[in-house]
Amino acid sequence: MKTILLAIICSVSLSVFGQSGKLKKADSYFNRLSYAYAAELYEELIGSEVDSPQLKSKLAYSYLKMDNYTKSVENYGKMIESSEAKPDDYYNYAYVLKQTGNYSESDKWMNKYSNAAQADLRSQLFLGNTGYKSKIEKTAPFFSLTNLELNTGVADFGGYYNPSQNRMYFITARKKRVFVKKEWSWNANRFLDLYSATVSTDNKLGSPKRVSKVNTKFHEGPLAFSPDGKTVYFTRNNISSGKKRRDGQKIQNLKLYMAKVDENGKWTEEKEFPYNSKDYSVGHPALTADGKTMYFVSDKPGGMGGADIYKAAVLENGTFGEMINLGNKINTEGQEMFPFIDQEERLFFSTDGHPGLGGLDVFVAFMENGKIGKIHSLGVPVNSQFDDFAFNSSKDLKTGFLSSNRTGGKGGDDIYAVQLIRPITFGVTIQGTAKDKKGEIVPNAKIDLKDDKGTVIGTVTADENGSYSFEAEYEKNYALAGSKTNYFDGKNTTNTFTNEQVVIADVILEKDPGLSLYALITDKKTGKPLENVSVYLVDNMTNKSKKITTPASGDFREALFGKKLNDRGSYNLVLQKEGYFSKTVTYNTLFDKPGQYDIHAILDLGLDPEVKDLSEMVQINPINFDLNKYVIRPDAAKELDKIVEVMNKYPNMVVELGSHTDCRASKSYNMKLSDSRAKASAEYIKKKITNPARIYGKGYGESRLLNNCACEGPVKSDCPEEEHQKNRRTEFKVISTGDDKLKVNNTSTDNF
Repeated sequence: MKTILLAIICSVSLSVFGQSGKLKKADSYFNRLSYAYAAELYEELIGSEVDSPQLKSKLAYSYLKMDNYTKSVENYGKMIESSEAKPDDYYNYAYVLKQTGNYSESDKWMNKYSNAAQADLRSQLFLGNTGYKSKIEKTAPFFSLTNLELNTGVADFGGYYNPSQNRMYFITARKKRVFVKKEWSWNANRFLDLYSATVSTDNKLGSPKRVSKVNTKFHEGPLAFSPDGKTVYFTRNNISSGKKRRDGQKIQNLKLYMAKVDENGKWTEEKEFPYNSKDYSVGHPALTADGKTMYFVSDKPGGMGGADIYKAAVLENGTFGEMINLGNKINTEGQEMFPFIDQEERLFFSTDGHPGLGGLDVFVAFMENGKIGKIHSLGVPVNSQFDDFAFNSSKDLKTGFLSSNRTGGKGGDDIYAVQLIRPITFGVTIQGTAKDKKGEIVPNAKIDLKDDKGTVIGTVTADENGSYSFEAEYEKNYALAGSKTNYFDGKNTTNTFTNEQVVIADVILEKDPGLSLYALITDKKTGKPLENVSVYLVDNMTNKSKKITTPASGDFREALFGKKLNDRGSYNLVLQKEGYFSKTVTYNTLFDKPGQYDIHAILDLGLDPEVKDLSEMVQINPINFDLNKYVIRPDAAKELDKIVEVMNKYPNMVVELGSHTDCRASKSYNMKLSDSRAKASAEYIKKKITNPARIYGKGYGESRLLNNCACEGPVKSDCPEEEHQKNRRTEFKVISTGDDKLKVNNTSTDNF
């Protein structure tokens, strides 16, 4: 019952046919899911005149359904390169290759299938998880496994506790029925029955016994009890009579049944689940801890494809709510089945549609506010290259059962006891210790984990030993921030680009001595914090200096351990960053009260981006002169004083002052007048700045017009006054900042 469609068909006989008749009969068996009979006939037809790639494909698929993966690979390999091979052949070939352990070849054909069937959810999941195998295998094991003694050489699977957990139910094909050689034409194996065994207080299982008055001559399968133990839900082939038993393909599908459980544990008053149908299968029930929701499986039309997991509300009056498909976060075009939901509302299920190690793999979906959240493979050893399914756990989540047909078992499907060995958490553990700068433990600090966008995604409190930990995703960048009363915030960064399960990242907090300096460095133009600013902090009282580099927040805090109340402080701050003008400021203060002293509240710590012209830094209005004069007027002085302020702010800045005229008057006159005005303006500035040689004046006359308003030659300008005004201008080009690390891109061709 690993596959949701457990087909029961009418009696068959393998009589002798002619080749065409035999092929027709084989196809009939194949279409009715009688894979064991179909394979026998297809094998006889290999090499005959009716042999074809399609025949080999059907033979390979029959072996796939019979779990004979070696034979399936062999036959797919003989037809897969044919022009008649279809995308489904690529998928099935990839599927069986993985179950034989050939992952690289499997991925090759899965890539080919994904290109041919891009809309398929399995394709999208595969392409979005190209490193699925290594990710699954490097997840540290959550469980240990032990093969149960009750297993036999035939199929045994399941493992379902009753509410008191003193009995375990399972499904088995161990009962051989008299006079019946091959009972199930799917794979020529015996039918499945429900058995149970007692569970002792130390989890030992008693002798298995067949559940009385429940089993029929067909399949019985997965089950679940209500939390109060008074109702049991179980899976069984449709046992209706006559035409109500089989669908149009003569397939006897699965149905979900319910029964009352009396005080002696007997099942009575059987009835059908209301969403049953002879035309599709319903089964594999699981109930939430409160009994208010049932999860189950169906291949009814309208789903994602294959078997999908559904849910329905269990109402107080014993009826059921709407049958709701869990959607494409869980379900794919493949098989999703064997749901189980634990006490913490984690949904475990088996799937061959999500990228796994082979066949059915067990996955867990974490619920977030009642909705399906992240989905993870349970990793090894729960999963293997074979079918792994029917995961189930006890109420305390420490023990449970898993079924698998992996090698090393007793034959067919076997039941394994699972023992929890670590909490079910995924990804990489980021752990560390909150300390101070002396290496001493800082207990009970608040630690935030942030993603690469700065969003807090987790918060914990360090324990008495300063220890903390987070579960993080693989291959991500993270930041840690620690805080505690009487401490300055600590920060650290880390990442999970590693094969290790644990990443160590400590957070260093600094004890607040009562006095501190705090500064925020920003972009002068945008006001945003600046990262990677080199701050040289010099204590003018002691001449000690310290280099600080700002983080993304653009700020820094410096504890003043050598200062006490009523001391004076004097500090020089040299601020440097690539692409910005350097700046030096002096901060003087009296420490007349305890606490933090915000330097940026008193001084301008904004850095100006490098510019080619000072007009990009400060608004400079036109510098006007009287007609034919170059004497500095009061309104011109007001504009030139803006330049004085900037150049005194940046004492190493070198500026070229250029004066330009329009075309009116002669070229020689304009050149002489503009040169006189430039030099007069430069002289005005020189008298008010340190190192006067840092500014030069040069007149360009009408040699650099900004438009087509020339007056010389045969063409006379008819430009309006506002166009001539554009050419009458004064420019202040930044030639150098004087700092080798902050070179300005000088485009001037007339340097002095």
